Amino acid sequence: MKIGAIAPQGWQGEFDGWDPLKAWQRTVAVAREADRLGFESLWLFDHFHTVPRPSDEITFESFTALAALAAITERVRLGHIVICTAFRNPALTAKMISTMDSISAGRMELGIGAGWKRDEWLAYGYGFPETNERLARLGDDLEVIVAMLAGDRHEHATYEGSYSHVRNAINVPKPIQRPRVPIMVGGNGPNVTWRLAARLADELNVDGMTPAEVAAALPVIRSRCEEINRDPATLPVSVHVWAEAIEAGGSARVDLLAGYRELGVSRAMGLIHASANTDEALISLSEDARAAGVELG
Repeated sequence: MKIGAIAPQGWQGEFDGWDPLKAWQRTVAVAREADRLGFESLWLFDHFHTVPRPSDEITFESFTALAALAAITERVRLGHIVICTAFRNPALTAKMISTMDSISAGRMELGIGAGWKRDEWLAYGYGFPETNERLARLGDDLEVIVAMLAGDRHEHATYEGSYSHVRNAINVPKPIQRPRVPIMVGGNGPNVTWRLAARLADELNVDGMTPAEVAAALPVIRSRCEEINRDPATLPVSVHVWAEAIEAGGSARVDLLAGYRELGVSRAMGLIHASANTDEALISLSEDARAAGVELG
């Protein structure tokens, strides 16, 4: 199992009261520290307003921030945990992630989900469709993105869906990574989300599940692959570990990470709020990860 760090960007209040320039400098410092310490990956949330309630505080936008972090890091992989697909036209998403793959020399991941934070949707003019419509949109958007990322520079993308489409769309440059930037579908829905991941993704990311919950979920995830004759071993499962779980250092965190590793989880990633203020937060996480048998670079 590998370990990823979520960089502070303000969404969970870690930059409340900060000057934006100083906050961004701290995000950059954490990214460089994660790169140096051997973390496998670095992630940002895709949100516009703070949580749990929207406040007049910093939340850096994820695509622009990740593009900047791609230019100042060297080894660590970079991605979203996870984008709300409806915030952007999916063909544009594919175009942006392809460009970012060039900026990063082939280190991007595309984490994608249906979205859930109602206040952001309404405030930014997206409306807020029912869950079934948001999930149907996710399916169509994934089809568009897969088509846009596939093939060589001469292969154009066409897909007609109920919620999104492309017609003879050109995406050049294609991603540096072949056959495409890895697609990680995020969500805990066994009926729709996990089936979409089995059909269209390179990884499934479950949100906030404990090791016991992951153990219960794995047979269902395997069955979603088997329904379409996909080898379950080709769909890695990763975990976004919520802050309250991953911030408990020492033996509790070692046991938590070891529990995921023993289940065959491919990677775990989480936000340590204290990383906004001290380098020691990531150093401590890396030490506990090693003690749990997690691979670091």
